[in-house]
Amino acid sequence: MTHTLYVPESAMAIVAHPDDIEFSCAGTTARWAKAGARIAYLLCTSGDVGIATAGMTKAQAAAIREAEQTAAAAVVGVKDVVYLREPDGMLENTIDLRRKLVREIRRFRPEAVICMDPTVMWVGDGYINHPDHRAAGTAAVDAIFPAAGQPNLFEELAAEGLRAHKPRKVFVSSFRQGDVAVDITDTIDLKLAALRQHESQMKGWDPEPRIREWNGLAAAGTGAAYVERFRVVTLESDEDWEKRQGDVTKG
Repeated sequence: MTHTLYVPESAMAIVAHPDDIEFSCAGTTARWAKAGARIAYLLCTSGDVGIATAGMTKAQAAAIREAEQTAAAAVVGVKDVVYLREPDGMLENTIDLRRKLVREIRRFRPEAVICMDPTVMWVGDGYINHPDHRAAGTAAVDAIFPAAGQPNLFEELAAEGLRAHKPRKVFVSSFRQGDVAVDITDTIDLKLAALRQHESQMKGWDPEPRIREWNGLAAAGTGAAYVERFRVVTLESDEDWEKRQGDVTKG
């Protein structure tokens, strides 16, 4: 396993629901934010079917869960949170969703993008990966490459002043199976504090023992106490990235 100290100048996390980031990668976004990176969160849905309380409407649930997610982001220093408000539980990898993701990637221009693993169906013998997670992962990958970087695709976005942008790296959150580890020992308390903002999902459950167990087991062999794991795809080499950023600046 590779243990990385890489910190991007900017990063965007693309997920399906409120709390997906906190469970999967908030330790990493907290670490990067503390190091000065610009971070944005992009939520495909607002989790509007995620509160199974009698009399709760989808509109009420969406408002609650967006407020929880915004508070969770603030805990780790993230202020840029975008909600696409796609239908929760029915997310599909459509061209329209891809266009929306490309719009935000071109607007924020992240160096790195964190997304969900679209290939994961079975997680151990006690969990089936949510279809929204798989749809969000596939849509994110399709938006990241090649769509966001193709200037003649979605020309209406160019008319909005949004230039093509190809991210440098993709961090695929891989349910503790990724071969790149990000040390979150110094930020696991922030991860936990962010996760606790999702009171509608915690329902009195204390996530700390389980999160410390999961991220501790993931750290085996790394020399760190706690890590988050990813599969990392590098779309631009150091040299190509530096040259392209220089060209953009000159332009």
